[in-house]
Amino acid sequence: MLENINSPSDLKKLTDEETDLLCSEIRELIIKTVSENGGHLASNLGTVELSVAMHKVFSAPDDNIIFDVGHQSYTHKILTGRRERFATLRQEGGISGFTRPQESEYDIFSSGHSSVSVSQALGLAKAKELNGEKGKVVVMIGDGALTGGLAYEGLNNVNLQNSNLIVILNDNKMSIAKNVGLVSKHLTSVRTSKNYFAFRSKIRRTIAKAGSFGKEINKFIALVNTAIRKRVYKDSTFFEDLGFRYYGPIDGHDMKSLVAVLETAKAHSHPVLIDVVTVKGKGYKPAETDPTRFHGIGKFNIETGESAKSGKTFSSVFGKTISAMAAKDSKICCITAAMAYGTGLDRFAKKFPKRFFDVGIAEQHAVTFASGLAKGGMVPVFAVYSTFLQRSYDQLIHDCAMQRLKIIFAIDRAGFVGEDGESHQGLFDVSYLNTVPGLTVYSPSCFDDLSSMLKVAVYTAPGASAVRYPRGSQGKMPENYRYSGEDFTVYEAPGSEKNVIITYGREFCECYKAYKKLSNTALIKLNKIKPLNMQLLKHIEGAENIYFYEESIKSGGVGEELGSLLAESGIKANYKITGVDSGLVKEASVERQLQMYGLDYKNIIKEVSNGGKDKA
Repeated sequence: MLENINSPSDLKKLTDEETDLLCSEIRELIIKTVSENGGHLASNLGTVELSVAMHKVFSAPDDNIIFDVGHQSYTHKILTGRRERFATLRQEGGISGFTRPQESEYDIFSSGHSSVSVSQALGLAKAKELNGEKGKVVVMIGDGALTGGLAYEGLNNVNLQNSNLIVILNDNKMSIAKNVGLVSKHLTSVRTSKNYFAFRSKIRRTIAKAGSFGKEINKFIALVNTAIRKRVYKDSTFFEDLGFRYYGPIDGHDMKSLVAVLETAKAHSHPVLIDVVTVKGKGYKPAETDPTRFHGIGKFNIETGESAKSGKTFSSVFGKTISAMAAKDSKICCITAAMAYGTGLDRFAKKFPKRFFDVGIAEQHAVTFASGLAKGGMVPVFAVYSTFLQRSYDQLIHDCAMQRLKIIFAIDRAGFVGEDGESHQGLFDVSYLNTVPGLTVYSPSCFDDLSSMLKVAVYTAPGASAVRYPRGSQGKMPENYRYSGEDFTVYEAPGSEKNVIITYGREFCECYKAYKKLSNTALIKLNKIKPLNMQLLKHIEGAENIYFYEESIKSGGVGEELGSLLAESGIKANYKITGVDSGLVKEASVERQLQMYGLDYKNIIKEVSNGGKDKA
């Protein structure tokens, strides 16, 4: 069946049996591809039928379909002309693991972060209305996205004027649970019946002909209907109170039920919310059993479900270190924003459940919550991916820096993140953290650095501190390396007055390999990148060429900060910063991303050898 589907219009001709077969084939393709490329598996397996039903009922791209986060859009991509390229998922030059308008007219927004879809859809729906355009705006949200405050800001702004808005809540028990009683199920099946919908419309039109008296009767009937729905649906009245017509719960793997409710929603002239119950990981037993591990996963064995062994990682070292520290210090608490497994805090959560807080996808709340813990005398450690901490910039300044509180930020996935692509690169944190008053920032290059710097941040550094570290394993460090405890470490070679290389974090490993092959070159490893220690200038003065290598965006980065200090100090040298001009870096391996931006050791050797004139 799958080979015959080249666009959503091909779905409309399929029988029920053919549609079921198609869903099975889509599942097989997703499992095979993710096992080889890595990606978001469980969430996509849970939304196969729902995605097919959406494209079967609606006419995209005239009807706009928006996926919150976008990580569950694999079926959508397969159905919208990207089936033959699906094997390139998350690969360099291939298709993204999230929606991207540059890939297809069916992808409305570039996605990657949670809870934004309702606000986007409200704006788009209003633009359609103002432009006199037809077509619905359909949102699929769930998988924890309703733990994010922005989703509620959007929902709170829905009103009856948003007649072309349909919100589908993918309720896979990873966010909120609904009333699934028999009465509500039966009432939903009746209300989504085409015959019932046609009959109700006919009756209302007939009554309306009775003039003002008819209007009053229709108003009374509407009030009675609302009262009955509130009585039956109970918790679901929250959405009704916000202005939605609520339908649910619907079995998210029953194609007939899905098509029926979507057809009904399409016919409505006011905003609709459909509660669809799905099984995360549906159709692949390992993912159904452990949906958290299979939410975002690397390569794995399809037969066993076992992941390729990755060994020790920065995340696991962080988790082990902070757990050991917490065993000796009852003040240490850990916070995560729905990323306990990804940040390595699963160990901490099991050992210290009373001091572990998963706040959901609510990074802003996490920082402000941490400020409350700190004010109460605890030592909060917020473990968060770099790309997600940027959502909390205001809280970093207002609720952390301004309050002068002791909060530790363990920033995972700093720098390039490889195949996760544009929305997840950790290339912005250095620049925005540079603007936060009173914050101390450490950037470890290896596991030993991470453990040591974390202890310094908790017990020695004044005020709030951030320890930022990359994804995955460490690179090759100098033999017998140990963290010195100093703000920076200097590696000098005979006759090194000519060139100085300065760097920090994971990039030190590339710079060190280059340094070992270069002559007349010194190397400085920054351990603390904010504030910079002014003693650093003594080791630079007299150099002819200074090369700064930074796995971050150049604008506002450490390289620019040091350049400003050099200018203010009157140190004259050829100064060159190599970094990322734009943080919107596409999918590729980390190794390739380093090469593309001149941050691998071969390019460093070439550049320094040629006096900074060119790269390999």
